[in-house]
Amino acid sequence: MLHIEGIEKDYGQVKALQGISFDVKPGEIFGLIGSDGAGKTTLFRILTTLLVPDKGRATVGGLDVVKDYKQIRKGIGYMPGRFSLYQDLTVDENIDFFASVFGVKVADNMDLIEEIYKMLRPFGKRRAGHLSGGMKQKLALCCALIHAPKMLFLDEPTTGVDPTSRAEFWTMIRSLADKGITILASTPYMDEAERCDRIGLIQNGKLIQTGTVPELLQSYDTPLWAVYGKNKYLLLKALRAFKSIDQCYPFGEAVHVNFLPEVVHDKTMDIEEALRKHLLIWGIEEIKIKSQKPEVEDCYLRLTRND
Repeated sequence: MLHIEGIEKDYGQVKALQGISFDVKPGEIFGLIGSDGAGKTTLFRILTTLLVPDKGRATVGGLDVVKDYKQIRKGIGYMPGRFSLYQDLTVDENIDFFASVFGVKVADNMDLIEEIYKMLRPFGKRRAGHLSGGMKQKLALCCALIHAPKMLFLDEPTTGVDPTSRAEFWTMIRSLADKGITILASTPYMDEAERCDRIGLIQNGKLIQTGTVPELLQSYDTPLWAVYGKNKYLLLKALRAFKSIDQCYPFGEAVHVNFLPEVVHDKTMDIEEALRKHLLIWGIEEIKIKSQKPEVEDCYLRLTRND
């Protein structure tokens, strides 16, 4: 449904995208996971025909994003990261307006948005600018779907939304995929990766790795440890001063730690005991060290540690 091959885009000296290539299958939810400034929005604007790439090509449903932009716009839905509907219009007026733009009637595709709209129905006469963050997102999704697109582009759809609304939103996304709509969604939230069929990790305009979440976790190539201590700030300083550590970073109540390869493979060294002695010298109290299974965020930080 979506084919991307060697896409590049520069803004002066800034290389926003560097040789991005991947495919999205029909009916799939593909998540583009990356921090702010990674290049997600630039890629979305190219794929939705709002920007022209400097190099490479991309097709949506077999149509070229540069040559066939008019046809592509009729068959896709785009929900940008920033709320971009008419804030002075009511909920119902916004939906009616976007239906008219695409030359359809709301009633024609009400079955597609019914599950989402029923949560908006009590606010049908309320102006969009007066809605909560979660309701604004639901309205934007209705407007993006009202012409029954074959592919949906969601650029950070849950940013700034409360956890309950985030969970509701992803439930709706899964329901749309079950109806055959192909979805490309970007997010800075690593936990949302598990809601996608496949994901791509992006950093500094480069696609680092793609695959399913289990494939990504399986590729984690070194033991991971979770270290706890009473003073977390002092704990982090102490860990960064331990020369055997390759990488360490805060993770919830713990600090996650990787050791250098030569330390990992040294069978004569008790890593845990050596680390415990080091932390005691630093005055760390209530030390707890345990082996930890990696999560998506660990994989992302491991793959991007050189950046």
